[in-house]
Amino acid sequence: MNKVNLEVEQENLRLDRYLSQALPELSRSRIQQLIEQGNVQLNHQICNSKKTIVKLKDKINLEIPPPAPLELKPESIPLNILYEDDQILILNKPAGLVVHPAPGHPDGTLVNAILAHCPNLPGIGGVQRPGIVHRLDKDTTGAIAIAKTELAHQRLQAQLKAKTARREYLGVVYGAPSQSDGTVNLPIGRHPVDRKKMAVVSVEKGGREAITHWQIKERLGNFTLIHFQLETGRTHQIRVHSTHIGHPIVGDPIYGSGRSLKVNLTGQALHAWRLKLIHPISQEWMEFCAPLPEQFTKLLTVLQKRVAFT
Repeated sequence: MNKVNLEVEQENLRLDRYLSQALPELSRSRIQQLIEQGNVQLNHQICNSKKTIVKLKDKINLEIPPPAPLELKPESIPLNILYEDDQILILNKPAGLVVHPAPGHPDGTLVNAILAHCPNLPGIGGVQRPGIVHRLDKDTTGAIAIAKTELAHQRLQAQLKAKTARREYLGVVYGAPSQSDGTVNLPIGRHPVDRKKMAVVSVEKGGREAITHWQIKERLGNFTLIHFQLETGRTHQIRVHSTHIGHPIVGDPIYGSGRSLKVNLTGQALHAWRLKLIHPISQEWMEFCAPLPEQFTKLLTVLQKRVAFT
């Protein structure tokens, strides 16, 4: 049990707000949870109201229980580590690996693998678990950031929300766009008929803002290698936007054309190529590039040879 003793130095603030300022390593929701659970004393009396206004010289005693174990089993799954320190972990995720346990995928996920790799996680939100800052689809490969601490999780998510962190992808699409670059600014929401899919849906019908910038990297006959940059992070965003403009990602089993290229792809030819972020503690800019997977490289080679012999 970690104990914190404070004397209020700034009055007329709500208890939860004062504590979130005094203890930036804890999220506001975590502090509210501790208050509700009776772990906060104000002037030696348990205070369960987050809205209580604190006064100058008030005494606050806070008990932070050790993180509860997560009901997930660590699994020894190989990880391709691009960078690691005591705050963050940057991985190059392979195709076929689900990021987080969900119905149909209770184990064998990236989270199970991280729990085995980091057995002494301090916990996020009171639970001993890694902080998934952003997700990649099961068959999308590439760079993904994992927070090891609550503070790192807060700050990295804030960067994504503020559009400070940058996520860049490489994808091979069907067809040849007439323009060399462009931006797709169309909201995305659940498909109105197939609830397992996402689609371009108006904001009035539940869609959320989604912005994808794209630029042609290489023309490959009837196919194109495109550099995508995300401004938002909606589920299946690049895949939905690419299909909407008539150029679906090659090998996409949900939004693609279904045409075969005689290249054995695990899923869509989409790779989270580069990740730029500010380190949550040192505040230094960091950039990580994830090498292309073998299947992606093979696909490019096949298409380049086709163009050469045309």
